[in-house]
Amino acid sequence: MTTPVEELATRLRERFARQSIGCVVAIDEVTLEVRRECLHEVCEALCGEAAFAFAELIDVAGIDYLEYGHADWETSEMVTGSGYSRGVQEHVYADPEGETRRLGVVYHLLSIEHNLRLRVRCLLPGDMLRVASVVDIWSSANWFEREAFDLFGILFEGHPDLRRILTDYGFVGHPFRKDFPISGEVEMRYDAEKRRVIYQPVSIEPRVLVPRVIRHDARYDHGEAAAEQTEAEGGGDA
Repeated sequence: MTTPVEELATRLRERFARQSIGCVVAIDEVTLEVRRECLHEVCEALCGEAAFAFAELIDVAGIDYLEYGHADWETSEMVTGSGYSRGVQEHVYADPEGETRRLGVVYHLLSIEHNLRLRVRCLLPGDMLRVASVVDIWSSANWFEREAFDLFGILFEGHPDLRRILTDYGFVGHPFRKDFPISGEVEMRYDAEKRRVIYQPVSIEPRVLVPRVIRHDARYDHGEAAAEQTEAEGGGDA
């Protein structure tokens, strides 16, 4: 029996065969991969056409696939088999067309009429970090797009007021990019002599955060020893 999620994926593949790169269903979620130049056209159709009716935009988020799929530490197999995803080699995500792209934008949509959710992803070429704004389709995209611009450096063409929203006006860089240093580029403090806020080079030393690793703990040895002794004495379950 076909589920509503699978039916949605089928309709999306048929309707956007030209504008999309692919449409997949994973973990009961539909992801539509859209070409950069077709994003606005696709979003208009997803919102306005009765077959989809995604009238509500839940979120717009930037993504960075730098160093994706590599790790520089591993933990016990009981904890994870893939490490903490901290990259050690430069790596970029390869889209379904085989092109390597690092940054992109993800749109999470909700159709109240059909009780369905959709994830739209648009990957951007390294030298073209521009994508059409969807503020004219969903007004809630205004601050979401400003946040993606501020934290990832993605430009939204047609946005009515594209400027930083979380960081200071003089902030250097985009803090959610994977190559942005944990300690930042500069620090800000109040100078009592100059009686104003000043910027200066970061005074703390960069460091690598070490994750918690589950190690053997002798405090729990007595429990295992007692169980082994009980089994040896034949005092187990009858």
